[in-house]
Amino acid sequence: MKRGIFTLMLLIAAISLSSFDKAPARVLPLPTNTEMISGLKQALEQGTTKSSDQLSALNGFFGNAAVKILMPPEAKKAETTLRKLGLNKLCDNVILSLNRAAESAAGKAKPIFINALKQMTVQDAANILLGSQDAATQYFKRTTTAQLTTQFRPVIHTSLSNVGATNLYSQLATQYNKIPFTFNKVNPDLDDYVTQKAIDGLFYEIALEELNIRKNLSARTTPLLQKVFGFVDQKLK
Repeated sequence: MKRGIFTLMLLIAAISLSSFDKAPARVLPLPTNTEMISGLKQALEQGTTKSSDQLSALNGFFGNAAVKILMPPEAKKAETTLRKLGLNKLCDNVILSLNRAAESAAGKAKPIFINALKQMTVQDAANILLGSQDAATQYFKRTTTAQLTTQFRPVIHTSLSNVGATNLYSQLATQYNKIPFTFNKVNPDLDDYVTQKAIDGLFYEIALEELNIRKNLSARTTPLLQKVFGFVDQKLK
């Protein structure tokens, strides 16, 4: 029963859409269920691996303005105040160290995504292929966020210590908390904040890769990707 879900959904889409076409169009061969699943998994493995590799490289977070981790919201006022007092270097070092910690954790994401792909059902694949532009990204958010958090947090905790972030942030908090009349004290705990920002950055990059494969023909680097996504393109026109 489940094996026919894919073909049935695509045939329904084809019939519905073709009824509005006045001119005959070239019909691509209908991919099999196996090809659909394999093509989608190939695309998603390609996209998640690329995202993980990019973010785990040196300056993967720090050099990418879209995902660069800045000071925690509760420390923004402290940062502004300390910079006015000439402590720019301390602030800059804290931000750099936060990003270095995220970069060290990003490489841990690949096996988690591979496992999520192994659990993907025919229905999941159909919903992703015929869904919204970020349907795959949303699937990964649902199925991997908890495990990513579990895996990232200890790595980031260790990395924050290794790169000096914990010490630097404590210095920043201490310097700010010593200033007279500062009522909103800074919490020096960074683990949760950096873990969440690292995961957010990872999903941001995955969404870009998903959109690239859906929209950019040159990103479909194998015959299977070309067949599967080419057919989906035709059905979604």
